[in-house]
Amino acid sequence: MSELRALLTPAGLELLDALGPIVSTSDVAQAVSRLRAAGHAPELVSAVVGQAHLRAKAAAKFGTFAARMLFTRAGLEQATRLGVAARHAQRIRRAGLTHVADLGCGIGGDALAFAGAGLDVMAVDADEVTAAIAAYNLAPFGDSAVVRHDTAEEAYATVAGTGSQAIWMDPARRPSGHSETRRVSADDYSPPLDWAFDVASRTPTGIKLGPAHDRDALPTDAETQWVSADGSVVELVVWTGALARDGVRRSALVIRDERSHELTAPADATDEPVRELGAFLHEPDGAVIRARLIGDVARSLDAGMLDGHIAYLTSDAAVTSPFVQSFRVRETLPANPKAISAALKAHGIGRLEIKKRGVDVDPAAFRTKLVLRGDQEATLILARIGDQRRAILADRVPAAV
Repeated sequence: MSELRALLTPAGLELLDALGPIVSTSDVAQAVSRLRAAGHAPELVSAVVGQAHLRAKAAAKFGTFAARMLFTRAGLEQATRLGVAARHAQRIRRAGLTHVADLGCGIGGDALAFAGAGLDVMAVDADEVTAAIAAYNLAPFGDSAVVRHDTAEEAYATVAGTGSQAIWMDPARRPSGHSETRRVSADDYSPPLDWAFDVASRTPTGIKLGPAHDRDALPTDAETQWVSADGSVVELVVWTGALARDGVRRSALVIRDERSHELTAPADATDEPVRELGAFLHEPDGAVIRARLIGDVARSLDAGMLDGHIAYLTSDAAVTSPFVQSFRVRETLPANPKAISAALKAHGIGRLEIKKRGVDVDPAAFRTKLVLRGDQEATLILARIGDQRRAILADRVPAAV
């Protein structure tokens, strides 16, 4: 905390802005040596160099905005990607709400997107230094983004019942502090989940949770939306009140680059029956799997399950979808290195992507057992089909847009 306090001074911020990005460990060492030689206090040097390093890491979530923001390690790790937060802001605006209280704002990542969308924001954090960082990050929005050092419970009492008010909560899923990134159990979230769900039952609310959160512990009358960005499932959001859409209880939002696609349903989808491996194999996006909407995607592709216990689909139709990655099957092989190496040699394959599902295999270790020679490339999919382990040699099909 003392390092962050040293940073949050005019001298500290001026030194940080003059330093520029620090990407590698060698950059860190060089910057520390240079600043110490210039006579700066060790505490300030540590804070400034650490912050410059966080800014470089934050570019993946915040783009060019990261260069003028402040972060904590824990806050950056939990922060919503700006492109995802912008879509949350759009939902709030479409619901006709104009004010949002971000209860547990952290470094202010979500509040930044809300204010940028023209919403009036009250951002709240119980930690004094974190609230100060959020205030710095939201300063460009002036009076439309107010930051308070307060608990979520106390702040909610001041806005409860306001007509145009939405609530956003991203409960802290790590121990208190600014550098600790170890996750805690749901029982130790801050604010507590029971309180958050109670608020959500009375006020239009969005609650961000980890994508692996226990489905049985979610409110049954809410819309639950799993979000993936560029292939990774990044969050689960529980939407209630005016922020939940009529007839929607399950949603998979898939974002790639600047484009997004969404699959919605009133309930979990029923899986399609198992069928023999066809000309194509499809790997559903992680958000689709988490939302349990694989069956709806299968029906859109005229596909069936490859196995009743693993999330691969197969079909003969030459169609794909934004909700899957599709592969054209070359051949099916025994899942042993000798047979696979022979096939790779026959096809002249020297570059190989290895994927697996339903088998206890380390792809990196398995690769060392294969002979790779040639200028061709392919994908090897190791999977359990029924009671057999099989290797499927395939080619990626260009993603649907």
